[in-house]
Amino acid sequence: MANILIVDDDPAVQLTIRLLLERAGHRVTVAGDGSKGLALFESNRFDLLFLDIFMPGMDGLETMRHVRALQPAIPIVVISGRSITPDDFAEPDFLKMATKLGAVASLQKPFRADALLAMVDRCLTSAQSSPPPHIDTGTGGR
Repeated sequence: MANILIVDDDPAVQLTIRLLLERAGHRVTVAGDGSKGLALFESNRFDLLFLDIFMPGMDGLETMRHVRALQPAIPIVVISGRSITPDDFAEPDFLKMATKLGAVASLQKPFRADALLAMVDRCLTSAQSSPPPHIDTGTGGR
């Protein structure tokens, strides 16, 4: 199975994703911020990266920029709990922005376990066959 890095500042999200992935047979490493995640990424080999967009210190977009410079083909799934509202005064759709900057997929928190596991399977299958294309999550997060 895959070696997966989760970078998220929320311990509950870390635990949830970790348990789901470990039960599916994956090896999981967790970091609580972008700097720690990047240090782990530089010293280990990972097959997939889950990356929260909004974290203190180095945010997810900055972390993704560094990761892409080190390993351009690794599949990155961005996650965020920020709401996506369709009115004119809402903040930008950061999940969609992140997919345009190099993430292959996005998930809006809270997410369903089956959606997360299906996304992991698609990302890993896609990464084995070719450079990672963008994967449509169908969650409205794009």
